[in-house]
Amino acid sequence: MADTTARRYSIGAMIFHWTIAVAVIWNWRLAENAHHTDDRAQAMAIFADHKALGITILVLTVGRLLWRWTHPVPPLPSDLAGWEKALARTVHVIFYVLLIGLPLGGWMANSLNGRDIDFFGLFTIPALPIGTNEDLGGTIFDLHALGGSIFIYLIALHILGALKHTFFDKNGGIFRMLPFGKVPG
Repeated sequence: MADTTARRYSIGAMIFHWTIAVAVIWNWRLAENAHHTDDRAQAMAIFADHKALGITILVLTVGRLLWRWTHPVPPLPSDLAGWEKALARTVHVIFYVLLIGLPLGGWMANSLNGRDIDFFGLFTIPALPIGTNEDLGGTIFDLHALGGSIFIYLIALHILGALKHTFFDKNGGIFRMLPFGKVPG
């Protein structure tokens, strides 16, 4: 049940949001850098960090979902049009699907290719017990890349929406997810 008196997200929700946001953008840049290097060893090292950060994003997302289910979220601003509310909810659902599906898909594709995941040199995450199938692993890697591209476009849409609501609609927009700034009552 949403707390209809709260206008901002909780500090915990803010920490999860911004930590995951930075991690996702960083992880996208890692993948881009790996794809654009001509040195195979360097690309593999970058992808190792990409995979470890992906697992970190998965764990943070599970934590964020647990937080969300146990802490009320503020209602959407009342001045939003019906289509804006529907779009906001849809994009958020897709975000969660991608935040869980992309890391799991990457882990699955690595597993199908017989690879463990090195977690920043601290420990190894074993391959999922699903056998090997390099063709299927390659297909999942392709879907993973497509999902990552879709995610970046949705992030841009999310940022544009937050800026629109902050500076044009003046309904609090981005300040709902920051501990400062004005959120109108």
